[in-house]
Amino acid sequence: MVRALLAVVLAVCLAACGTTVDSAAPSGAANPTAQQLMAKVRHCHQISTGKLRTDEDRKPSIPICGLHGAVFWTADMDVDCDGQVTAQCNPHTGDCCFQPDTAFHQSDGKPLSAGRLPYIVIPGQGREWNYEHSGIDGGSIVAVIYRHRIEYAIVGDTDSPDKIGEASYATAHGLGINPSPADGGTDGPVTYILFSGPSNVVPKPEDHQAAVTMGQKAARKFLSQN
Repeated sequence: MVRALLAVVLAVCLAACGTTVDSAAPSGAANPTAQQLMAKVRHCHQISTGKLRTDEDRKPSIPICGLHGAVFWTADMDVDCDGQVTAQCNPHTGDCCFQPDTAFHQSDGKPLSAGRLPYIVIPGQGREWNYEHSGIDGGSIVAVIYRHRIEYAIVGDTDSPDKIGEASYATAHGLGINPSPADGGTDGPVTYILFSGPSNVVPKPEDHQAAVTMGQKAARKFLSQN
């Protein structure tokens, strides 16, 4: 009885902290915390040739940084509602620029669903940064960190080559950020850690649980590297 009660308390605590139990974790291996990942990316080795802007009316101020096995940046979070039409995301929910498509698609060819799937938007290929040259592609796993909470997501859409700091409705919601496409988002800071290489691409982009499991594994490996 006591063990059952402790299990319930632990599950509630983990949910409140924005983490997910990883049944695939090795025995005795804890899932990475937001604090551990933030410590790992404390210093920026800039890999972009220039800095990017968070909004059209802002000066470029965000560098894209790199470490072995990952690229990362810290910016704001605008809410993206593009993709499949849902109750959360459609032409009538306040997104002035709603598009019924995403740069990357589900395994069945349909656009991703911003209302249901945690994904982030990355800068399109440009002079400042080419995501393919960094081993990033559609479906690449991302750890998104805000106020000590982690949401594992994927790369799902692209924006202007010089613009950065955007994620889906579901990503914002999972981090406790107002997900409204009309007036939601946050000035941050929000940290985005993208795990590079083909082994860190979710086979079925719409499979969020796979992204969580693979993301926790990638994060553990990332933390273990010098």
